[in-house]
Amino acid sequence: MNDIIDLCGKRGLVVGIANEQSIAAGCAHVFRAAGADLAITYLNEKAEPYVRAVAETLPASIIMPCDVSVPGQLEAVFARIRRDWGKLDFVLHSIAFAPAGDLRASLVDCSAEGFALAMDISCHSFIRTAKLALPLMTDGGSLMTLSFYGAERAVDHYNLMGPVKAALESSVRYLAADLAARRVHVHAISAGAVKTRAASGIEHFDLLLDEVRARTPAQHLVTIEEIGRIAAVLASEAGMTLTGSTIYADGGFHVVA
Repeated sequence: MNDIIDLCGKRGLVVGIANEQSIAAGCAHVFRAAGADLAITYLNEKAEPYVRAVAETLPASIIMPCDVSVPGQLEAVFARIRRDWGKLDFVLHSIAFAPAGDLRASLVDCSAEGFALAMDISCHSFIRTAKLALPLMTDGGSLMTLSFYGAERAVDHYNLMGPVKAALESSVRYLAADLAARRVHVHAISAGAVKTRAASGIEHFDLLLDEVRARTPAQHLVTIEEIGRIAAVLASEAGMTLTGSTIYADGGFHVVA
């Protein structure tokens, strides 16, 4: 690990690991390699064995359930962090959801209920997370969330997640302005297309991967570890002059697409 990415003594929360192949897992491994102590969450009992497998390889100090749609679960995670650690230095928010029927429908055909649910889980949960993290970030900190190029350009089959991710990126800018005086830095990481279980819900995602690979300057899809290194810089002192931006971890795809 490069010395400039030094997270020794820092404590971070990673929300949204699904399994070993998820972007959040790649980030968690890099955070740990850089010296951070971690708390991680799993969605539900079905996901728990896959996330615990990641937790054991890290290892993570805290592992808890966190379904942001269940009242009290997100708050319980922060209550545990306050009890065990008393402070928090960074958070990686890697949560996105839309009902399958609404995700696969064109935007004009998505339901109001599906759109609202996608916005609540994928965007508003980051704002909730920021509010809960603030009292624990007594020495400043870093809040990170994951986005995608479909937030700023119309991407085939991305559908309602495009407007939802656009709202998420806008929330990053407003949170960055709101929290700057507290030395809390806020970032969106626009990750390149990665084959994950979450992405498999997007219709024709394999075709999208092929198109992205062909149009990326080096014709190389980014890996979860490469995205993790960007996240680690943003969580470190080296990233503290950055805030409010969307950082592209996509191999340059966004400059030629």
